[in-house]
Amino acid sequence: MKAAVLTSPQDILKHPLRIVEVPCPGLVPGYVLLRVRACGVCRTDLHIAEGELPPRRENLIPGHQVVGEIVDGATTEFPIGTRVGVSWVGGVDGKCWYCKRNLENLCDSPTFTGYTIDGGYAEYALARSDFIFSLPSALDDLQAAPLLCAGIIGFRSIRVAGVQEGDRVGLFGFGASAHLAIAVLRAWKCEVYVSTRGASHRQLASSLGATWVGKERDKPPVKLDRAITFAPSGDVVVAALASLRKGGIVAINAIHLDRIPEFNYDQLLWGERQLRSVANMTRSDARDFLQIAAAINLRPRITVFPLAQANEALIALKSDSVDGAVVITP
Repeated sequence: MKAAVLTSPQDILKHPLRIVEVPCPGLVPGYVLLRVRACGVCRTDLHIAEGELPPRRENLIPGHQVVGEIVDGATTEFPIGTRVGVSWVGGVDGKCWYCKRNLENLCDSPTFTGYTIDGGYAEYALARSDFIFSLPSALDDLQAAPLLCAGIIGFRSIRVAGVQEGDRVGLFGFGASAHLAIAVLRAWKCEVYVSTRGASHRQLASSLGATWVGKERDKPPVKLDRAITFAPSGDVVVAALASLRKGGIVAINAIHLDRIPEFNYDQLLWGERQLRSVANMTRSDARDFLQIAAAINLRPRITVFPLAQANEALIALKSDSVDGAVVITP
């Protein structure tokens, strides 16, 4: 099969992914073999390709927003030909302290699709049969792919931030995940305030119903109940914290941050304001979000690249030259 393989992490402008022929993965017990129909491109893939997340294996096939058709390893729930989704968490041990307390997103020994195991930048992929998800029939392959991480992790961020119906919510950064989260927030009758760089991103936020839109250094005109940061920047975290009312929560939606700058505790954190990180997702998050996505008729804004242009897809993500989500098709 054809696949985009990462041999040595480096700046994405140097094209670290090689498009090569590799053996098709063989079926193992407890897994299904998928013919990949689409794979979303995530900023985490960029962190992996450029080495900001330390390499966990050699000759890695990235990609963890996989829409695939089961061609082998069928189960009673998922027969041959079923279209399913695969996300970032590819499996957990089920035995650790966290798994036993319904906190599988914090598992001590997880596997990560497209990081510790091969992912979906390929024509075929393996996935654990208990970590695949039914997809709403109303969504085609391209629309479903970004929901499988950008959508799910955005939804978990909303939960971690403690958002209630009608809250004033700030979104700091407006890429693939934020443009899906705003649809859920709007359905919950929240006022949404967006601070983001890039005129096209601000225009997209306005078109999707944001109450207010400003540049990345602009402060929302009201105190926020909740805020979610999507940019991998500590400066953005501090900006979000500075926009909160007392008792508010900032949820940091980033697997990697450049740094956390010094900030004034008395002015920014005192008053029972909270900073909370968002770590991975649970299968419950995935199932709940996919049901909501179908109910609100969520339609991601997407740009499509062929597998042969996987490097270019990541470059587009890094440069913020596309709005919404990026999807690769084999």
